[in-house]
Amino acid sequence: MKIVTHSFDLPLKHVFTISRESISTQPSLVVELTDGTHRGFGEATTNAYYGVTIDSMCKSLEAVQGLVAATEQIEPEPFWQAASQLLPDDPFALCALDEAAHDLWGKQQGAPVYQLWGLDAAQIPDSCFTIGIDEIPAMVQKIQEVPGWPVYKIKLGTAHDLEIIRELRQHTDAVFRVDANCGWDAEQTIRNSVELKKLNVEFIEQPLPRENRDDAKHAFENSVLPIIADESCISETDVALCHNHFHGINIKLVKCGGLTPARRMIAEAHKLDMKVMVGCMVESSVGISAIAQLLPLLDYVDMDGAELISKDVATGVKLEQGRCQFASENGTGAQLL
Repeated sequence: MKIVTHSFDLPLKHVFTISRESISTQPSLVVELTDGTHRGFGEATTNAYYGVTIDSMCKSLEAVQGLVAATEQIEPEPFWQAASQLLPDDPFALCALDEAAHDLWGKQQGAPVYQLWGLDAAQIPDSCFTIGIDEIPAMVQKIQEVPGWPVYKIKLGTAHDLEIIRELRQHTDAVFRVDANCGWDAEQTIRNSVELKKLNVEFIEQPLPRENRDDAKHAFENSVLPIIADESCISETDVALCHNHFHGINIKLVKCGGLTPARRMIAEAHKLDMKVMVGCMVESSVGISAIAQLLPLLDYVDMDGAELISKDVATGVKLEQGRCQFASENGTGAQLL
C-alpha cells in the first residue's frame, strides 16, 4: 500500500469569523491511501489555535511510511492502533490517515463504512448551517442566502450577542444553536441562557475557556439551556472529565485523531447519558464524507464545512438544506476531483 498527500487552499464564500480569529482561505491536507486498485481519502485542515500546519502534518506522516508499505489488506482499528503509536503528538495527521483507511476499507469491501459498522441510516440528524460573526446586517444576509435549513449555528462572543440573536430571529423560524467559542464567563452564560431560551435556542456550545472547570460546572448547574463541550472535549480522556460539567460533547475528528477514537468517545458519552454531536472544520467533501458515517450514532451534527467554501476539491456526501445525501461510492464516498 502507498500513501500520497495532496495540499489545497480552500477558498471561503465569506470571511469566516469566530471569537478568536477570521479566515478567508482554509489550507487543508488530503491523505490518499492506495492499494493499486482502490483509493481511500481522508482530510485534516490546518489550525492556528492548535499549531497545526501542512508542513507539520506532512512531516508527521513520514513516520508511518513503513507501516503503510507493510499493509496489504486494511483493517481500520488495528491500523489506527499501530499508527497512533507512530503519531502520538499529531491527532490531525492521524485523523486524515484514519479517514483514508476507513474509506479504502469500505471500497475494498464494497460497502459504505456505516454499513460495515452495522449501522442503519434511516434515522439520522440534520446538520446545522453555521453563521460566522459579522456586522448584524451581514449575518442576516448570510441566513437569507441559505434559506430553508432546519437549524442554524450562530457564532457569538461579541459585545452584542443577544442583539444578534434577537435580530436573526426576525428572519427565520428555524432552531438556533449558539457557539461562544470560549468568549463568555459563567454568569454571562447563565444570564444569556434565560434570554436565549425565549428565542428558540436549542443549546449553548463551549461558552467558557477549557481551563475554567469550576466555572463550567457552575454554568452547567444553573443554565436553563443545555451546554455542549467543544474545546473542553478534545480527546478520549476528556469525555469523563466533561461528565457533570456539560450536558453533551462535540467531537471534532481532527482533534481526537479520527473515526476510530470518535466511535469510542460516542459510546462512552452515551453510557454517561450525555448528548453527542460531531462537528466539522471548514473542510472539503473528503472530511464531511467521513463525518457522515457516524450519523446514526449522533444526537446532533454540524457538517456544513464544504458548504462554506466556494470551490470544493472532492465529491462525496452532500447536504440538501441540512439533510445528508450519501454518496454512491463505497467507503466514505469521497473522491478527489
